[in-house]
Amino acid sequence: MSFRMERFELDVALKEEIRARVLGEGFMKIVQTLRRGGKVFRIAMRPVEIGGERKFQAEMTDDGRVMVKNFSVDAAADGLEEILNQKGARDLHLMTSKGDLHLRVTKKGRQLVSRSAEMDRVAVVRPHDRVKKLPLNEFDSSILLRVCGISDGTGKVRASMRGKYDQVNEFLRAVGETVKADGVESFTVVDCGCGKAYLTLALCCYLSEVLKIKAVKVFGVDRRADVIASARDMAARLDLAERAIFEESDIATFVPDGGKVDMVVSLHACDTATDEALAKAVEWKARYVLSAPCCQHELQKAIGPGKSGEGSAVFSGLLRQSILRERMCDILTDSFRAMIMRILGFRTQVVEFVSHEATARNIMLRCEYGVKPGQSGPIGEYLALRDYWKVVPWLETRLGDKLSRYLERYL
Repeated sequence: MSFRMERFELDVALKEEIRARVLGEGFMKIVQTLRRGGKVFRIAMRPVEIGGERKFQAEMTDDGRVMVKNFSVDAAADGLEEILNQKGARDLHLMTSKGDLHLRVTKKGRQLVSRSAEMDRVAVVRPHDRVKKLPLNEFDSSILLRVCGISDGTGKVRASMRGKYDQVNEFLRAVGETVKADGVESFTVVDCGCGKAYLTLALCCYLSEVLKIKAVKVFGVDRRADVIASARDMAARLDLAERAIFEESDIATFVPDGGKVDMVVSLHACDTATDEALAKAVEWKARYVLSAPCCQHELQKAIGPGKSGEGSAVFSGLLRQSILRERMCDILTDSFRAMIMRILGFRTQVVEFVSHEATARNIMLRCEYGVKPGQSGPIGEYLALRDYWKVVPWLETRLGDKLSRYLERYL
């Protein structure tokens, strides 16, 4: 009895050869690509080691959407059968330590097979355990996380605190990328609007234990008495009371002991509190500023339908929608802040410091003092944008003479 092969069905012997190569020793990777209706479907499979156990990882791309999944050996064998039994024109590339196999199935179902010369490659199965290199893993942060309530008694990060855990990690990463700690003996930081002090305490430990700065002092400033009391209690429990100092105060009136401040940070200080933190950094002559703004309402009072200014007229259709007006004013506010810091001599970047999953407020202004203040380029950009919208950003008013003496040259 004879069996007629269906169109596009692979030759039985070829299927057996591919099975033997994929499930045997020396397998490296198999990739199959199909094109249907102008869309591309691609599946790739390779061996990985997870938890000391051999598995297979499949990566599937369907019209640009990517999905990755790990399989046991038995499940991978089933997945391989699906690959082999696909219909339609396709290309398949199989790599093993002994050589490659290329297969092309044409639109008419013709099978074109080529095999490389025999090779002697090493098929390395790499571990795929997902251990991220996170700043909080660079020192023993277990007690810190437990005292702050980010982790539970077993050391596991609480699901409700995952976003905060990610924010602190990425903020510390930005600190590590920004601060030049070589040869630094002492370092003073002010955390403006410290809130529950997760970042303040983590920053104190990170600067001391990872960046190896000998004398670290971190001031946490917040006007809420309850959070300051809680922060002081946590600092005492962590034996950090002499290095992490918490003060109940407005940012505007706070004066750090000793006067010298090397870095100012703020994580989600609301509205103009972010501007106040930036202004204090300028006044304290801090070298570094890392600020992740929160809600921003000041410009929304001056920009909108019916308001004066060419910008308001041109963008009236956009500004009529409250959510779009809010987002546009957020962008304008952070743009003005970045430009002002550049005018005042800070190298300034606006970056996303953490994913949207951790927080929607994921923009950071990363500044380092070190260029000549009052350069014409940043001033020209700032005045052009400011005058187009016919607004005066709150930070410009707050900095008064420190900024106006540069702007007046170009007015």
